[in-house]
Amino acid sequence: MKMQEIIYREIPTSDRESVCRWLQTQWQPSQGNKVLTRDGIRLQLGEDQELSIFVWSLQRTTYLKVFRWGSQEHTAEKHLSQELHLAIDKTFPPTYPSLPDINSNESIFSALNSYYPQTVHYFQKMPQGEADLRRLYWWEKRWRDSAKNPQQPKQVIYRGENRGEKLDYDLIYIGGALGAIHSAVMAKLGYKVLVVERIPFGRMNREWNISRSEFQSLIDLGLFTPGEFENLIAREYKDGFSKFFDGNNPPHLKAAVLHTPTVLNIAMNSEKLLKSCGEKLREAGGDIWDETEFIKAEVDTDGVTVHLMNLQDGESRSVRGRLLIDAMGTASPIAWQLNGVRAFDSVCPTVGAVVEGIDPAVWDSQYGDVLNSHGDISKGRQLIWELFPGEGKELTIYLFHYHQVHPDNPGSLLEMYEDFFTILPEYRRCDLESLTWKKPTFGYIPGHFSTGKLDRRVSFERLLAIGDAASLQSPLIFTGFGSLVRNLSRLTHLLDTALKHDLLRADDLQNIRAYQSNVAVTWLFSRGMMVETGKTLPPQRINSMLNTFFGLLADEPPEVAETFIKDKTDWLTFSRLAIKAATKNPALLIWIAQMAGPKDLLRWLGSYGDFTSDSVKNLLLGKWFKKWLQNSQPWLEKQYPRLWLQLLSFSYGLR
Repeated sequence: MKMQEIIYREIPTSDRESVCRWLQTQWQPSQGNKVLTRDGIRLQLGEDQELSIFVWSLQRTTYLKVFRWGSQEHTAEKHLSQELHLAIDKTFPPTYPSLPDINSNESIFSALNSYYPQTVHYFQKMPQGEADLRRLYWWEKRWRDSAKNPQQPKQVIYRGENRGEKLDYDLIYIGGALGAIHSAVMAKLGYKVLVVERIPFGRMNREWNISRSEFQSLIDLGLFTPGEFENLIAREYKDGFSKFFDGNNPPHLKAAVLHTPTVLNIAMNSEKLLKSCGEKLREAGGDIWDETEFIKAEVDTDGVTVHLMNLQDGESRSVRGRLLIDAMGTASPIAWQLNGVRAFDSVCPTVGAVVEGIDPAVWDSQYGDVLNSHGDISKGRQLIWELFPGEGKELTIYLFHYHQVHPDNPGSLLEMYEDFFTILPEYRRCDLESLTWKKPTFGYIPGHFSTGKLDRRVSFERLLAIGDAASLQSPLIFTGFGSLVRNLSRLTHLLDTALKHDLLRADDLQNIRAYQSNVAVTWLFSRGMMVETGKTLPPQRINSMLNTFFGLLADEPPEVAETFIKDKTDWLTFSRLAIKAATKNPALLIWIAQMAGPKDLLRWLGSYGDFTSDSVKNLLLGKWFKKWLQNSQPWLEKQYPRLWLQLLSFSYGLR
């Protein structure tokens, strides 16, 4: 007898037994005779007609399917389906856990054990697990506090009065990860630089991957020699794969594996990289104050006074500089003050770990998993894995999802870690107890839905944001590290120009940004990969969308996929692929419209219009404008420095 699937949905609870029990004992359908089965029920509707309803668990959640026995639809089938959907929604609504309050005098392990037992268990196996778990808790609390009141963010930037005090530094960087790289470049140009870091300098909560061609910008700028670069490489792998679960996709939406051998294939030794930047910074006369927290800053006509607190002794200290650089990422209260509710439109809560001990038969360390999913939507999130070979026998594994920034559901790192430690064996067969846990990797990776070059503030008087704090990176697989490195020459040249001519007003500094219209237009991808708070989607929906597009890339020549994923795609290629995707899967347009809504669709049309406009400008001006600008520099920069900075920024935008 033929079977026909009529319902597939996710039930947001990890307690499969309670769902099965509810189905068998509490749910009372208006028609049919219930027959209990091991995993659910059979609902007999008449002679040779019945529905089979069963549940199973995966990814710390529960899924339910309903199959019809027979080829003919029963008259009561639609009504029963509606009854079941409504009953599930009422009995098992989405829940969004809050962050537990803890006693600061209590061990972080004791405080969180009853809430996140798996997380506590495996953090205890890590060399600095207690400090790392405290930082994880702090990071989530800082993010939640900011996301909870975006309309009234905490004020940390003030206008002060010039008191004639001397300037201690040209540049003060708050944030010692991306800030360390950029500050080292500026120090080598002769600027006196201070880097302020909240944790011990050189420590990282994430690992960094990049390609050789992208790292070349750091060599071209003179920060590293080719030999030094080789010494910073932890591992270079042969190929990287992207593949999304398609077990519940129709045949035309099943996709081949996308191979990208030169995308993120260089695993950097991030701590060695940062320490090297620190050494170069100090050699150039710069300073690093670590274990020091930013409190507030006062901006006046001649400089900015930054107020800090030493976390070791609790003492306050102040320092003055010409310009403050915000490199604090999503933890930045400055970004929230400058942009309020539009500080970040999306976020990827990301967790993971560096481990040793995974059987080579399970994973060959010559290869990377760039993007992978092993199941459908789970608790309103499409979970995605990354796996990169590291130094020696190390593997770095990440789990993340695209998430709407919502006051009631800002996204939880601790909840994600419970998922990570529970479902890692589902993703890669391994015994977690036999692994060596080297360190955790976690953070909030932000995204901004740009509709134009100036719709996000990255500057204030004598203040500039870079990296994740500026939130101008690709929504696909690159974080602020990739964006910063690819745009480092641009940012350095523009900032150097602004400092030379003392162009440090907010509107001048607004020209110094890593905005790319070909990247901005892709924010619709991240919008299409998130489930809005309080809503549900068919569990297979996001995997179907991802397989549609990545399947197209897999069918294209390798250079097309590489160009797209490395944020270098042009207007013609992007438009061609978008049309091809809509042709392959016409439902894609309806899905995106349902998920994004009319407001975001209109915003995206603005992004696409900006991309189109830039493409036309590049076509008309690209060949001669740069040369004209270079020839005009001697008189133009001298007589009209502000116009020179604007035209220089415009020239970079063309490219």
